[in-house]
Amino acid sequence: MEHRVSPRERLIEELEHKRMLEQGCSADGEPLTKWGQPVWRPVPPCGETGAPQAAMDASTMQKRVVEIAYSVPQSGDNACAAWVEAVWAWMGFGHICGHAFDLYERYCASINLAELKVGMVVAVPEVPYSANGLRYGHVGLYAGDNTMMDCAASEVRRVPLDLWLSTYGIMREPRWGWLAHLDLS
Repeated sequence: MEHRVSPRERLIEELEHKRMLEQGCSADGEPLTKWGQPVWRPVPPCGETGAPQAAMDASTMQKRVVEIAYSVPQSGDNACAAWVEAVWAWMGFGHICGHAFDLYERYCASINLAELKVGMVVAVPEVPYSANGLRYGHVGLYAGDNTMMDCAASEVRRVPLDLWLSTYGIMREPRWGWLAHLDLS
């Protein structure tokens, strides 16, 4: 029987190939990146203690953010924040301006998965995959059911939350919060 490589294993292989792993492990035995961050950020299934909000538990406004996110087209290369801001503007909340780094610093304060709600922005201030990633970071929207939506490589994507947090959180810890501090729950 063929062994299927998990997303975690694929990420570790890729980081090892790019020489982004630290020698040694964290106290719990998990590999670390050369920036001291855990390679994999596990997320409990929805409904379990400590898990992010499930889509079915979202308010009408939170569900509307996700509906609009599906209809807002991609914003182009290196335009993850522009896409998030466009979703927000289409909600009728006005225009927010800034790069992922700005959104991370202004609106994202939580690192507690149990506080992650549908429609929140999730951001990192820097990622090592491109010059723009190093300078501006990356941001997306939490769509519920342990799924992220973002705009990357000129397309709007749906990505499992654990993979998104692990892939983009290799230099700094991802954080989340309500854009413009407007709680939609």
